[in-house]
Amino acid sequence: MAIVLKTLSQSARAGYLGAMTASTHAAPPTPPTPEDLARYRENLQGEVDAIALYSQLAALEHTPALRDFYARMAATEEVHASVWRTRLRAAGQDPATVTVGWRTRILMSVARRFGPGLVVPTIAERESAEQAAYDDQPEALASMPGDERSHARLFRELAGGNGVEGGAIARIEGRHRAGGGNQLRAAVLGANDGLVSNLSISMGVAGASGGGHAVLIAGLAGMLAGALSMAIGEWLSVQSARELFAHQVKVEREELLTVPDEEEEELALIYQAKGLPEQQAREMAKTLVSGDLGRAVDTLAREELGIDPEELGGSAWVAALTSFFLFAGGALVPILPFFVAEGLPAVVASVVIAALALYVVGAAITVVTGSSVVRTGGRQVLLGLFAAVVTYGLGAVVGHAVG
Repeated sequence: MAIVLKTLSQSARAGYLGAMTASTHAAPPTPPTPEDLARYRENLQGEVDAIALYSQLAALEHTPALRDFYARMAATEEVHASVWRTRLRAAGQDPATVTVGWRTRILMSVARRFGPGLVVPTIAERESAEQAAYDDQPEALASMPGDERSHARLFRELAGGNGVEGGAIARIEGRHRAGGGNQLRAAVLGANDGLVSNLSISMGVAGASGGGHAVLIAGLAGMLAGALSMAIGEWLSVQSARELFAHQVKVEREELLTVPDEEEEELALIYQAKGLPEQQAREMAKTLVSGDLGRAVDTLAREELGIDPEELGGSAWVAALTSFFLFAGGALVPILPFFVAEGLPAVVASVVIAALALYVVGAAITVVTGSSVVRTGGRQVLLGLFAAVVTYGLGAVVGHAVG
């Protein structure tokens, strides 16, 4: 699906703001209820979060088309926020008390540390989940439901690597396609795997041995085995993908040398699918294919295959080490008490700190999903402790039988 960024002219923007002002200054038929005020604040919270996040991404982004895209998203959300600020002021409430939320601050921190591309899949999920938020709200401007759907569609395209304005964001395309999904979620779940699996191992051995030094030995072995397994699996996965991508780029180079007319036609069709007129698409394709070979191969790989030839899906070693330390970090938590204690006190301490860590993992997941921290964190604790109870019981039965 072709995505084209539409620029609001100064007169259109003035008309947009004028419609907003007229709408929000008109006296409502009845005073807002406490539920209405809570809804206004919730709406404003979402807009404030979006403004801060998109402004941050615009400041960090080096690609002009993407930088402009994020800035326009922030500007649109600012117009939406004005609606709810005006509503709250009219009801005697101070909208300045609505500040950037902790989930958004985490995403902004991740973007600053690792680049804007890492948080785009999370934003796409949030925008998709909230695209119908204004459908049944009479106070919203007539344009706001359409704006939200447009934002959701645009970010889905970014997350999927289809791009904005043709190949202008080819750099981010390769990173997202190589990522194979939401990397933030993968990081959180990698730590969760280590935590739950090693808690289960530790409790199973504790049930069989009464919580002696065997738990520490088994826990360390489980941590190392699991982390190595995760690292090796991730290395093989990324390395295989890199080899496949390298082969595909090689094929593109050979085809460009042997059948340049066919490659030119394919590239022209891709540009047309992205929204360019046929003549312009054919001229661009002809210029690229008849020009520098390296540039032509690079463009074909990005546009036709969705591959960044410079990265080829990223470093297998970085992926392996990241998986190793994420899993090991989670797996270390439940065995910490056994370094300094043993028996029932160590078992209880292990369960307590593991439950706290599980709650933190659940809270971290809500950065991606936007769901309730209490509900998600509590669910994570219950599931993790259920696994621990089952393995402890099984260990106790096996230990008694062997004894």
